[in-house]
Amino acid sequence: MRKRELKNIEWSIGIIAIILCIIGLVALFSATQETEYDEFNKQCIWFVISLIIGVVVMLIDYESIVKMSPIFYGAFILLLIAVLFTTPVNGATSWFDIGFFSFQPAEFAKIFVILFLTYAITKIQERDKRNINKPIKLLILLAIFAIPALLIIKQPDYGTVAAFIVAVAFMLITAGIDKKYIIGTIIIITIAVPLIYHFILPEYAKQRIDIFLNPESDPRGAGYNIIQSKLAIRSRGLNRNGIIKGKSNPIRIFIS
Repeated sequence: MRKRELKNIEWSIGIIAIILCIIGLVALFSATQETEYDEFNKQCIWFVISLIIGVVVMLIDYESIVKMSPIFYGAFILLLIAVLFTTPVNGATSWFDIGFFSFQPAEFAKIFVILFLTYAITKIQERDKRNINKPIKLLILLAIFAIPALLIIKQPDYGTVAAFIVAVAFMLITAGIDKKYIIGTIIIITIAVPLIYHFILPEYAKQRIDIFLNPESDPRGAGYNIIQSKLAIRSRGLNRNGIIKGKSNPIRIFIS
């Protein structure tokens, strides 16, 4: 890696990410005392693996990765199709079970769809940045997003699709998409959201939204985790029900 590229790395982002991971590991260590730290040990392994992968990726020229993104995009489209034929887990066909670990292609697809979309936007704007506002060019970009999004909806995994939508929206805005498309999209979303909620979303997806807005409506069921999170925040301080000392009590549920 050239010194210039080394200087251009946003070290602050990496440091903050590592600090957040360490905080999460400490919390997980405290929460898994009664299960012999099984989840904590797994997370530590993945943390180390992720650091190694991060360093390796950092050493690769990002332009080379972007140029190869069409290949990765195609590969993950095939994986997103193949995963639909796996055995459902909790009602969703989102995972490949390889024995010693599970693999969710949608999570990796996020990276390569965004990279391929970046590659496509760059190609479209090579001659003129305003080309992105041509209907055919814009439809090509939307198709790049729509194909994996529809496959992920089929699993179903609405949370990942929502993350896709936000990322693609900001990418198009940054690329200089015309305001008329932005205003039109906002109008369509405003009309579509209530229709999707009432007529398209399955009951469990509606329940997640309702519980997020009002967890107290089902304190011993779907709202239990949110309420327990609030209780954990109330039990503040390292010397109270904090690190290591925290104990889970499924009977203790308060509704305020």
